[in-house]
Amino acid sequence: MKKMYFLLLLASSFAFANNGQPFEFNQNEPKIGDVLVINATSNVKYNHINFPQLNIVAKRGNLANYKSVHGNRVVIKEVMNNNNGNTTVLIENEDESKFFGIVKQVKANYTKSIASGEMSVANP
Repeated sequence: MKKMYFLLLLASSFAFANNGQPFEFNQNEPKIGDVLVINATSNVKYNHINFPQLNIVAKRGNLANYKSVHGNRVVIKEVMNNNNGNTTVLIENEDESKFFGIVKQVKANYTKSIASGEMSVANP
């Protein structure tokens, strides 16, 4: 009987010893079609979203501020992984309108913009 318990203990220890790195789902990875929200920043400009410069926006006849994009819902159109661990995404307005009436799509550093609060994942 002791041999049976010892064998059971040995088999279960081998089963758990092989699990060096636990398997976890990474839910922070963006996917094409995910919806994000652009938040207002305390800075004058967005550091991790590549919007056009304000002087270009003013030259095209729009107001030179980023208030028109605050609260916009955007959709991820393309995901690009960089070697340095950051993920860059190509975003577009959910209603397919242009940002500031100028550009249809802009690039954003997904990991840094989510961490800094410039963008957040939209509630379904």
